[in-house]
Amino acid sequence: MRVRIGYVAWIVGAVQFFVVHVVAQSAWARPYSWAHNNISDLGNAHCALQAEPEPRFVCSPEHGLMNVSFVTLGVLLVAGAALTGGAALWRGGRTAATARLLLAAAGAGFVLVGLAPADVDENLHVLGALLVMAMGNIGLFLAGFALAERTPAALRRGTSLLGALAITAFGLFLSRHYLGLGMGGMERVAAFPLLLWAAAVGVLGFSRGDRAAVRLRRAAA
Repeated sequence: MRVRIGYVAWIVGAVQFFVVHVVAQSAWARPYSWAHNNISDLGNAHCALQAEPEPRFVCSPEHGLMNVSFVTLGVLLVAGAALTGGAALWRGGRTAATARLLLAAAGAGFVLVGLAPADVDENLHVLGALLVMAMGNIGLFLAGFALAERTPAALRRGTSLLGALAITAFGLFLSRHYLGLGMGGMERVAAFPLLLWAAAVGVLGFSRGDRAAVRLRRAAA
């Protein structure tokens, strides 16, 4: 049962985030752009012109709702990583344990992002973003090698490819090479794969009724 709760946590976390994202961006008087606005702009507490990394005017009436969504997402990502630990989803061993730890770190990053909006505490906000897009994406890449053999081969390969794509996009975002996607577009390529993966794996695991291996697997020596 707890494994299924972990899968549901991942599904609910990702879905509520995207729903609230749409609600929050719709409240903007000036149109919000997925290409030219950061995701974090939706959580900024004050209306102001932001100069970095690209000039833009930010005014998010539903910033409180968005920040609650960030925190909710983070808590549910951590819960999912913890509760699926004994599932047949994972091979077990050090690679799986490391992948789950890094995925949980991404969850902690989302909590920081929500508790410390970029225009309130930039240092904590940046730390949260690093946990999400650096640690989380490394965890996503490792997860491709840590998923059990009973998991569809396409999902195992796709997981690592998504991780590699997101890591590359994060590097391009930091270096301000947006490849025509815009600042916000490249940031989304770096941040969204983890959420899409969590939702997809959650649906797959829950639909299979994965109750096997509920005990924690002993780490490989």
